[in-house]
Order: sequence, then structure tokens, then C-alpha cells
Amino acid sequence: MKSVFLALFVVLFVSCSTDDGVSYKDYSVENEQEISAYVASNQLDAFRTSSGLYVVVEDEGEGNTISANSDVTVRYKATYTDGIVIDENLDEAVSFNLQYVIPGWIEGLQYFNEGGSGKLIVPAHLAYGSSDYNGVPGGSVIVFDIEVVDYNAENKQEILEYIEENNLNAEATASGLYYVIEEAGSGVAPTAYDNVTVTYKGYFTDETVFDESNDSGVTFNLDTVIEGWKEGLQYFNEGGSGKLLIPSSLAYGRYGNSAIPGGAVLIFDVQLLKVN
Repeated sequence: MKSVFLALFVVLFVSCSTDDGVSYKDYSVENEQEISAYVASNQLDAFRTSSGLYVVVEDEGEGNTISANSDVTVRYKATYTDGIVIDENLDEAVSFNLQYVIPGWIEGLQYFNEGGSGKLIVPAHLAYGSSDYNGVPGGSVIVFDIEVVDYNAENKQEILEYIEENNLNAEATASGLYYVIEEAGSGVAPTAYDNVTVTYKGYFTDETVFDESNDSGVTFNLDTVIEGWKEGLQYFNEGGSGKLLIPSSLAYGRYGNSAIPGGAVLIFDVQLLKVN
């Protein structure tokens, strides 16, 4: 039911329109009473915004700030106020732009930074309105337990644990890249715009291989590949080899691609055969 909570903003107003003969009911009084009772019975430290949204900030988070146009990644659980679970996505986070979700999320997530967690208690007019929608009854108050993922922090921790577990002598750069020089090489070092030939094996921190070149390598311009490669290969001289440990911000980001999950740390064993 994930699609319910990532529905486009415009969907919310289909049920509110009277042009097609569908009447609109104002649930604001009933929702306010329901939310107030829920907050009191659960002894929540919640604050109410001018829109009628209630927010509980358990951890503000120390990562990037969030605006109404931000791309975010969230783990969440959605329930009614009686505790019945509507949907949850706690193990595999979902990524989206805030402009394309319900108003309660657009407003509420801006009270958190990446890495933050808490609750959003969303009245119907900031969720799915007065008509039934994808199994959610019209007028429903929805409670979201949320965790806003901070991939910068999570990726760094994942990389550091991998380095420790594998006893690697790795260097960190300001960008968040880590690299290991196993053989420095005796030739020239490439610049960010050079054409190079490289052999490589790409895998995740659980050692699952997702891509690998043949022994003759692949040839490409460094300014056409992911940032982790563009930066990392410049630390090697021709003939050199080692590892690149690349956070998602320097690879395929929060959305990933067909072979790479969003937020994934990538490790590459590389050998710089030639600077062409």
C-alpha cells in the first residue's frame, strides 16, 4: 500500500471537488477532538501547527535541513489512532521529492533534519480528504511514525565498519570518499578530464558483486563517470591498484539505478592500467 502515502498532491483534491456531484464534508472538528484525545491518552509531547497538523519531534536530527522542495528518504509506519496499522516501510526506506506527497508530510517533515525521527499526526484535510481513498476511509486521521534517513551518516558508519572488519589502511577525503592504495604505480596520475583504462570489480559491503570488467579493462573519460571514480582514480598513478569505498552521495544517490539500490555504499577494486 506504499503508493497511498506517496500519492501525488493533486489526488487529495479529487474527493473535495463538487464539480462531479461529490459533496465535501468538513471533518476538522471531529479530527481535532480525535487527535487531542490521542495525544492525551498517549502522553505525547506534541505541538499543533496553524494548519491543524500535530508534530512530535523525538530527535531533530543532525543532517541536512529539509525544505518543501527537498528530496528525502524516509522509513515510516502509518496507523489510525486506534493503533490499526495501515502501512509500514521500516526496513526498506522510500525516497521522493516532498512536492509529491500529502500536505501533512510536506509541512511536517520540515520540522526535522536528516537523521531525525518522531510522529506526524495528520488530520484528513492534510491527508486524503473526506472521501474514501485506496482503502483509507474518508475523514481519517493518520498517525505516522517517521525516521528521516541521513545517508551521509549511515554510509560513513557502514564504510568505517567495513574498513575495521577488513583491517584496511584507508584514507578519507573531504568529500566522504575513502580509498586504499595497494600499489601506487609508477606512471603518471590522471586528471579529472583524462581518458583512462581501468580494470575493476564492484561490490557492496556484504561482498555481493554487482559488476566486473574483463582483464583488458574498460576505457572512458573520467568526467563521464560517477564522482567517486572521478575523484578516486586521481589518487593512483598509472599501474597502480587499490580500493575505492564510495558513499551514495558520490555514486547513485538516494534513488539508485536498476542494479544499485538507493543509498548504497559501493566498493571497487581498481587497477589503473593506462592514462591514455
